[in-house]
Order: sequence, then C-alpha cells, then structure tokens
Amino acid sequence: MKSHHFLIISFPIQGHINPILQLAKNLARLGAKVTFATTDRILHRLQDSLPTLHRLSYASFSDGQHHEEEQEKSTKSTAGYMAEMKRAGSENLIRILQESLDGPEPVTCLVYSLLLPWAAAVARDMQIPSAFLFIQCATAFAIYHRFSKPHNEIVDPVDIIQDLPLFSSSDLPTFLLPDNPMYSFMKPMMIEHMQELEKDPKPLVLLNTFEELEQDAIESLKTKNINVITIGPLIPSAFSDGNDSTDKSFGGDLFISKKEDYFKWLDTKPENSVVYVAFGSLVVMNKDQKIEFLHGLVESKRPFLWVIRSSSSSSDSVDENETKKMIDNSDIGENGMIVEWCAQMGVLSHKSIGCFVTHCGWNSTLEGLICGVPFICCPHFADQPTNAKLVEEVWGTGVRARANGEVLIEREEFKKCLDVVMGEGDRGKEMRRNALKWRGLALEAVKEKGSSYINLKRVLE
Repeated sequence: MKSHHFLIISFPIQGHINPILQLAKNLARLGAKVTFATTDRILHRLQDSLPTLHRLSYASFSDGQHHEEEQEKSTKSTAGYMAEMKRAGSENLIRILQESLDGPEPVTCLVYSLLLPWAAAVARDMQIPSAFLFIQCATAFAIYHRFSKPHNEIVDPVDIIQDLPLFSSSDLPTFLLPDNPMYSFMKPMMIEHMQELEKDPKPLVLLNTFEELEQDAIESLKTKNINVITIGPLIPSAFSDGNDSTDKSFGGDLFISKKEDYFKWLDTKPENSVVYVAFGSLVVMNKDQKIEFLHGLVESKRPFLWVIRSSSSSSDSVDENETKKMIDNSDIGENGMIVEWCAQMGVLSHKSIGCFVTHCGWNSTLEGLICGVPFICCPHFADQPTNAKLVEEVWGTGVRARANGEVLIEREEFKKCLDVVMGEGDRGKEMRRNALKWRGLALEAVKEKGSSYINLKRVLE
C-alpha cells in the first residue's frame, strides 16, 4: 500500500473541528501520516486539548487577522473576513504544501471542508489530489448540488430525492432561502464549492454519514457522476468502532466543562428517564425560549440535564442574568441540573438518558443516533431543518417541535413532544425501537467489514 500523507484543513469553529479531527485520528490509526491544520489563533487555543497520536501532527495558517482589534472589526462583515481568509490562507497553504513537498513525507492528498473551496484551487494548481470532506448529511449535499446553479431557485414544495418525502421550504437549509440574511453570502459559497468539484479531473467527496442511513441520497448523487464515499459517523472510537477505548472525546476543545459532577447526578437517575437539552456551540437561545423550555421541563416532572452556554455578547449577557434569576426562583430541586458545557458523547451514552432535545446540527444528530437516543428536534438555521425532517419522517427516531407565529416553541408544545417521545404510546415505542435499530447499523458501519470502514480503507489505497 502506498504511504500517504493527508493534510486536512478545518474552518475554525467547533462544529467543523470535531468531525475533521476525528477523521485525522482515524486515518492515523490506519497508518497514514496526517497533518491537521486550522487558523493560527484557533490552533493556539486548542493546543492543550489536542490528541497526541503517532503519525498525527499539527499546522496552522493565517486567516489574515493579526490583531484583536482587526479581528473584531473584520468579523462584523462575514464576507470581508472570508475574503481575507481566502487571500492569506491560500498564501499560507502554498507555503505548507511546498515545505511538505521538499521534505521526506510529502503531502499526497489535501482534504478540505466546508467554507474553504479556495483550498481545492491551491491543490489543483500544485497538482496535489484533493478531497472535499462534507460534514453535513448527504441529503443536504444533494440539495446544495441541485440549487448550486446561479438561476436555479426554490419552488415550494420540492421533490429533492426519489423515495424521500417532499421537502417544503421550511425543511431546506436556511441559507438557500432568499430572505435569509446569509443567503447572499452562502449561496455563492456553495456554488464555488460545486464549481471546484467540476474543475477537478477526479473529484472526490467524503461524506460524514453511512450508506445504510442515507442510501437514497447517496444513490441520487452517484447518478450525477459525483464520486461520493461515506466514511461516517465520525465519532470517537470508544463510542463507535471500539478500537481505542481511550478515545472518548474529539479533542480540540474550544469549550471545556469546568466540572463533571453531572455524571454523578446522572448515576442517581433511573434508566431512560432524563431529558438532555443541548443546542451546540453556535445557537444561543433567547430569554423567552428559555422561559418556555424551563416551564415545560419543570411541569413535565421529568429529570433533565440542560446545557445553557454562556454568550460573549453584551446583549445576551443581560438575558443570561435574567435567566439565572428565573432559574433560581423556579422549583427545580434535585430534578434538574443546568451546566454551561458538558462531554456530550459521555452524556448521550449514559443509561439514564431517555431523550435528546437538540438543534439538530449534524454532529449532534449523528451522536444521538449512534447512542440510540430519540430526539425532539428544534432546528434553528443552516442544515438543521433538513436533519429534523430526516429524523422525524425518514428514520422515525423523533419529533419536530413546532414553533408558533413568533418563532417560539411554547411550553405546551414542548411538553406534548416530551410525552410522545418518552411516553408509553405506540408512537414513542416505535421511535425508541427505531433509535436502537439505527444505533446498531451505525456501529456496524464503522467496525471492521462495515461500509464506512471499508470505504476509509479505499481512500488509503
């Protein structure tokens, strides 16, 4: 087998770093030389939590922001920041690749991810093979591919993929909708991604999913002559293939739990009884929604673990102070615990967890699936509505909480969802059976002789 050196680059946010770093670890364990790279500032923040693994090393590139005041000024314009990252990142990537080519183990493949299409152009100019690691679901990729043509607009409802239900505009990635604030930036970005694939003589797309989960979407992409390979779920080994019992976290943590007393608290709760509420690293819930959720949880009389992440925004901090007062005045007692951050895979795999209330980011969706936990889906933006559609109508492992006209999930709606998912009705029982079924299939996919394991070996060969 040819000795490979993969350079894998990540956009500098937690939701991208997690699956990309896991892929780096998986490839290194299979004997490949791997270099994981992200921006200078973020790699510096990650350095104390990065995994140490034979054949895995780290590099960084500039995003064009040299001072804190420049960072603050530039990030006010997402397009401005991305343009500067493209300029500086391309220059730095050329340097990293050139140094590699002059060394004993030159890079043989560049793996780039979402929001970094310029990396593909650099690799092509330097005649280095590249692969696009798509870290959302295959269905989302099929949707982006369909609407990546400049004049291909959305007509409601949409027949995206044969054998899947019709998608309404509320089920599509929000960035594709013209009234979304990110539309003018994200649609051109996805068009650029698809154009880079078209320019590649041997385009390769790595998908963080598994064949059994999204067979229809994957087959539809293959009919369009897109070389897609499923290599997921990209989940720490201790919770997936079981080959490394010490691999219990993704590593590269931008958010760190100060305490882990919540595990002792979970140990005191009955099996499948706890409602786990967490909305990832980007979603910040407003005060009104927190109030509705808190009342719904308390009135449901079910034990709950709720992650409420602190915000750096001054306006949000006012909400946080009011929320803390509200929580202090509520009758939670020993029935609930609120934390700022937690080890999510450890929590989801705990026997006490009976339901996952989630924003339906793809990472969280896969983590819930591989742990066999049913969902209450509360999508906010990006691919989250698409994931929620699949959870509820295709895989049958959860329900989507419906917001009112004020885009608020009211406490009665929330309690109704809890009763469905965790209750003894036929629908809840079926969801829990389906959750266990998909858990089994996910585990099979990543273990030796499984579809994703075999596909990853193909990438090496």
